[in-house]
Amino acid sequence: MSLPIFRPTEDPGPNFLKTLERAGLSPFDSGGIASSLSTSNGQLSVPHGTTIVAFKFSDGVVMAGDRRATEGNFIAHRRIEKVFAADRYSGVAIAGAAGPAIEMVRLFQTQLEHYEKVEGVVLSLEGKANQLGQMIRANLPMAMQGLAVVPLFAGWDQIRGIGRIFAYDITGGRYEEVAFQTTGSGGRDAKGTIKAGLREDVPLSRQGALELAISALTEAAEEDSATGGPDLARKIFPVVATITSAGFEAASDEEIGAIAVEVFGNRRGIGGGQ
Repeated sequence: MSLPIFRPTEDPGPNFLKTLERAGLSPFDSGGIASSLSTSNGQLSVPHGTTIVAFKFSDGVVMAGDRRATEGNFIAHRRIEKVFAADRYSGVAIAGAAGPAIEMVRLFQTQLEHYEKVEGVVLSLEGKANQLGQMIRANLPMAMQGLAVVPLFAGWDQIRGIGRIFAYDITGGRYEEVAFQTTGSGGRDAKGTIKAGLREDVPLSRQGALELAISALTEAAEEDSATGGPDLARKIFPVVATITSAGFEAASDEEIGAIAVEVFGNRRGIGGGQ
């Protein structure tokens, strides 16, 4: 691919997606990809990510996702990552068709980096949320063929000095959440645990936020076969990250593993974990 040359009146500026469009390229190929894939019981045989959660705590926002991807009633992958840093102060968690979702995240990361290099400043959190909504809308033809991508976006708003969470629908509709949001097949069960664990009168510390995230995913795994809970035997643990004024930080496997052992121990103590 040669470097595209634009007239001054056609310069797409810092918008990386517009640059691709002007060069005759499309970031999302909707030309019948889904129709060429094998199907089983009318469903596409592609890996799908399942449960992701995001909620606010005292210092910012925590995002978490289990590691399982499924193809129908089969486990496609046990170690897929569903939580990514979008840039230094924001993150994306993915649910839906894994391939298009990961591609969208990579394009989103490139878009934000491209904007910062061209403009010399970081795009506002509101602008990042809008940009991701446009990318989801561009994926609508593929979503109509069964390759839907439904992410959660969260970050630290440097202007307001607070953490913020945004949810989306498959048309790119953007909705800011007050305290928390979950999505994916196990989202409803995880939401109940988070709702019970969040209290306005008791600020949640970072440690408490990590414990609540692991508990929510563990509860979801108890009720939803497509959600993978902490696997102590294989040492496969959910990806959990915090986004604060210090930036995006993923918790280590050692830290999450220790919390997971404690969560499972507490569940066995009350007759859970069967």
